[in-house]
Amino acid sequence: MNVTRLITLDDAPAMAELLRLNQAFLAPWEPLRDASYFTVDGQCDEIRAALERHENGSALPHVIIDESDRPVGRITLNGIVRGPFLSCSMGYWVSAAENGRGYATNAVRTILRVAFEELRLHRVQAETLLHNAASQRVLERNGFALYGLAPTYLKIAGTWQDCAMYQVVNSLPV
Repeated sequence: MNVTRLITLDDAPAMAELLRLNQAFLAPWEPLRDASYFTVDGQCDEIRAALERHENGSALPHVIIDESDRPVGRITLNGIVRGPFLSCSMGYWVSAAENGRGYATNAVRTILRVAFEELRLHRVQAETLLHNAASQRVLERNGFALYGLAPTYLKIAGTWQDCAMYQVVNSLPV
């Protein structure tokens, strides 16, 4: 059973609706967003930009899907760097209605398999706000280890916030 797939422009209406429904739920964990972000046109723009990054090899934008192929969240490998670094950063979210059902854990597991087996990356990192215990548990279940603290690392909810830095290293020969 697939738990993620590459996002497409056809996902824009579903993503806009999902983001509108989850705007308050996601607000403490996300950058401030313009109202247009939560519209179909705004999501078309976001998806086009993500697919352009995918085309140039610097991102892998997926939707997290339920059993009926309905989007319930997003997971993306960002900033994919080749050469001696062979690393990227991962971000994800799941709708409030689907939280606690294993979607995030399974999506992270799936995207790590792609990162290591298909993209042949050496390392994937992820950042969480210090008080985001649920996301930290998802990462730890998937073999991520805490390796540091980054003061004022991301501007989330309008404020520069400290982040816990996690990473997992590929155990496959690269």
